[in-house]
Amino acid sequence: MQARLYQLAKTAMQQGQGKTRRWLLEFEQETPRHIEPLMGWTSSSDTKQQLSLWFDSLEEAEAYCRRSGIMYSVEQPQERAVRPKSYADNFAYRRPFPWTH
Repeated sequence: MQARLYQLAKTAMQQGQGKTRRWLLEFEQETPRHIEPLMGWTSSSDTKQQLSLWFDSLEEAEAYCRRSGIMYSVEQPQERAVRPKSYADNFAYRRPFPWTH
C-alpha cells in the first residue's frame, strides 16, 4: 500500500490560496483498471483509489502514515514567484506600445 502526500496547486480560476495550504494523502493504484463488458465503463476493484484524506500540516500526515503502517512519498510544493502588478501600469508612459483593447 503506497501513498502520496502533496499540496494542491493554485488553480488559474481562483484568486486566493484557498485549498493550497492543506496536505492531501492519496493512495496509488494497486490493481489495474478494467473495462466492464456490459456497459463499457472503466472500473477497478481497488477501493482505496477513491479515498482522499486532508491534513492541516505535513507532520500530521506523516504521523498518520507511520501510525497506520502506510508507505508514503512526499512531493514538496514549488514556491510561487509573485510579481507585483498594478492596473495603472497599463496606462504608463514608459510602455513600448500604447494600451488598447
